[in-house]
Amino acid sequence: MVSSWYTHSMDHVPFMHRCLALADRGRGNVSINPLVGSVLVRDGLIIAEGFHSGFGKAHAERQLLVKFEQNIRSTDTLYVNLEPCCHSGKKTPPCTDILLERGVRRVVYGMQDPNPLVAGKGIELLRKAGVEVSGPVERASCEWLNRGFISLQTKGRPWVTLKSARTSSGAIAKSDGSPLKITSEEQDRWSHQWLRARHDAILVGVGTVIADDPQLTVRLSDLTNKKIEQNYQQPLRIILDPHLRIPMTAKAVNGLLFDSAHHRLVIGTLVIVSPQADASKVSELEKRGVRVWEVPIDQSGFDLPSLWKVLMTPSGDYFGISSLLVEGGAKTWEMFRKAGVVDYEISLVGSG
Repeated sequence: MVSSWYTHSMDHVPFMHRCLALADRGRGNVSINPLVGSVLVRDGLIIAEGFHSGFGKAHAERQLLVKFEQNIRSTDTLYVNLEPCCHSGKKTPPCTDILLERGVRRVVYGMQDPNPLVAGKGIELLRKAGVEVSGPVERASCEWLNRGFISLQTKGRPWVTLKSARTSSGAIAKSDGSPLKITSEEQDRWSHQWLRARHDAILVGVGTVIADDPQLTVRLSDLTNKKIEQNYQQPLRIILDPHLRIPMTAKAVNGLLFDSAHHRLVIGTLVIVSPQADASKVSELEKRGVRVWEVPIDQSGFDLPSLWKVLMTPSGDYFGISSLLVEGGAKTWEMFRKAGVVDYEISLVGSG
């Protein structure tokens, strides 16, 4: 249902775009939760803003309304890119409660929440309470922003992007198997900014670590991109290594940084091993701050349902991931492709 004020009043698209921009500020911090931003509009102007800034913290609407101390007018409109939740989470109360408590009478949402605990129930609850609820607005953009959260709710796994690089002749390495520089500086910058910086984790197989010794971090060092580097959290580094062949000198298991102010790793590494992995090497890695978790293996490799469960389940200071960038190598690409779990695939072609 779309009310008359929705169709004949102000243009709602710019306000929803602002919600999306605010929501994106939570990237890398909300973990398995959705990216959500919210704005309160009065007489065509934004008078308050909020966003979900981290796992377990206040949702966007609640953050906005707690900060906004003025009385809500009946003509004010609250915009949010995701349907307000109507259930109590382990750490957060329902957003519908505070909307009704503060007297919000108009709500515009971007997309319906795919969580079965919500899934239209938040909208219905508000409407039954007399709130004018309209939407969806810019649904495609809202769904794309939260594609990871949607995947968790509908597929039971993170959103998976597979990224590969090859020469114009199709080569991914030198003829002897040694590393081959394929991509240009411009392609590398794009990959760091639009792939690595926009996924919760980067995954490679141990063969890639042995052959290339990659850092698996976001690196945008030139001055024009300094701001971009600072605005995004470093993704978690995940290495599939069933038999724990990773060299202890590998960059990916060294140089871990801990942010004491926020009690979390700035650059963290998770090594996925089989139950038969060398316990002494596991212990050595864990002493360095590397997480080492066991996942069962079968003939085709790691059992993916078990892997998803590990990656999605919060544990201690690990809050789970909703998006995964698979960077290599060939065996790892093939495992994900054969399992049919690749949502988006990007191949960078070099000039060589």
